Amino acid sequence: MTFQFAAPWLLSLLVFVPILGYLLNRKQGRHQTAGLRFASVSLVRYTRTWRSALRPLLSLARLLALSLIIVGLARPQLAHAKEVVHGQGVDMIIAQDISGSMASLDFQPQNRLEAAKAVIKDFISRRTYDRIGLVVFAQEAFNQSPMTTDHAVLERLLQQVRLAPDLQLEDGTAIGHGLANAANMLKDSKASSRVIILLTDGVNNSGEISPETAADAARALGIKVYTIGMGRPGQVPVPVDSPFGGKEIVYQESDLDEALLQQIAQKTGGEYFRATDTADLQRIYDRIDALEKSQIEITHYSEEIELVGWVLLPALMLILAEQFLSHTLFRRIP
Repeated sequence: MTFQFAAPWLLSLLVFVPILGYLLNRKQGRHQTAGLRFASVSLVRYTRTWRSALRPLLSLARLLALSLIIVGLARPQLAHAKEVVHGQGVDMIIAQDISGSMASLDFQPQNRLEAAKAVIKDFISRRTYDRIGLVVFAQEAFNQSPMTTDHAVLERLLQQVRLAPDLQLEDGTAIGHGLANAANMLKDSKASSRVIILLTDGVNNSGEISPETAADAARALGIKVYTIGMGRPGQVPVPVDSPFGGKEIVYQESDLDEALLQQIAQKTGGEYFRATDTADLQRIYDRIDALEKSQIEITHYSEEIELVGWVLLPALMLILAEQFLSHTLFRRIP
């Protein structure tokens, strides 16, 4: 429920009310009343009465009534808007690699993980009606967030994601475990479209579940997997602990199993993408966003409650009261 004016531009007329009050005050100051001649002014003694003290209230009542009339012409309203959502969104899990190689600095000015998090956050913000969950994996896989439509909570949990070495976790890349955890979160979903977006920059070197087995399970459950290989080919800068304390930059070979990621995507009816910079990654998520449209219809309703009467009625009462008092208690005698 919000307060609004149907014609707010009419409120600009209120600036003329103080000007009108000033002009009325000057006019009353110059008003010449009838008088009597006295031989000596000592015979006349001026005494201020309650009528003369309260007479300015009549002008104030006129100005207040005029102000209320202007506000009434602007049509104050209480607006109540709501939307009814028909249909169903997509149930989606983002499986994110947090292995130590995601610290590589080929996605300047950020490392790979921070660049991925920024793009994922933007992606989540556009999927308003989808349930989205988050899985992270290094040597093991962890469910960072269950599927939820509360994207504010999801974004906070995404911001808490850190590299496995920074979390004192065993390093490695368990692609099979990450994919299996994501598929397990979706297995009871009733949504017509169920999707996993798996992002990694390495090769599967950990975990008891092979990526091929996890892909077969996802296919059996009717889950589509989009895979993203992240990183520039060749030597890339990586920060490592220096023996003298702090960090130093060394160059390491970027190792990515593209054939495996292509196989996973092909098995499950998804697509494979390669991201070599942040712009690439943004385009990939934009592409997935376009491919996986929610089957949603939104009906908007809007209802306005007019408040004109609540403004014009006091204005009318002020006008009537002013006219009554002007011709009775505050009547001027010529």
